[in-house]
Amino acid sequence: MANILNIQTSISGENSVSNKLSQAVINQLLDKDPNSKVVIRDLALNPIPHLEIHHFSASRIPDEERNDEQKEASKYSDESLKEIQEADIIVIGVPFYNFTFPSTLKSWIDSIAVAGKTFSYADGTPKGLLQNKKLFLNFAIGGVYENGLIENMEHYLRTLFGFIGITDVEVFKSQGMMVPQLKEENFSKAVVAIETALA
Repeated sequence: MANILNIQTSISGENSVSNKLSQAVINQLLDKDPNSKVVIRDLALNPIPHLEIHHFSASRIPDEERNDEQKEASKYSDESLKEIQEADIIVIGVPFYNFTFPSTLKSWIDSIAVAGKTFSYADGTPKGLLQNKKLFLNFAIGGVYENGLIENMEHYLRTLFGFIGITDVEVFKSQGMMVPQLKEENFSKAVVAIETALA
């Protein structure tokens, strides 16, 4: 049995391509292990506030030393950290808004990138503390780009998650989702790629 954390970031709800790609991944995982548990964190419906100084400072204070104000300020990090620490598999839908991923995803990343919790410089060099986890990134892009934009976004996310210890990363992409003559065919190809890779 695996704990699967599904991070949803699309504002499109049931029409979201990134959510559909993530669900295709989860369906394959559940086919293999029906007893797995899926936890959904919908950042479009329940966004995490952007990082500010009170949140940043409070999340760096040991739990037992926090006062009530600091506990309130760090609650978003605490919830997000608990979910990702307990997860064996993380499945993230990544739509493409204005040439990057949604700011809600960045806010979530800021809430889990916490010194002493997900990474450490204790021995003088960075060490990721989230070990033995699998990450699936599911990109849904409205247009078709060959200028490195998507690769740069993927590189950033791989680097960030690698920094906190998650290096087993699998990526699925579907471009042309806003192009009528490409949408259905490219989406179907992405789903087939998922089913083939996870068969």
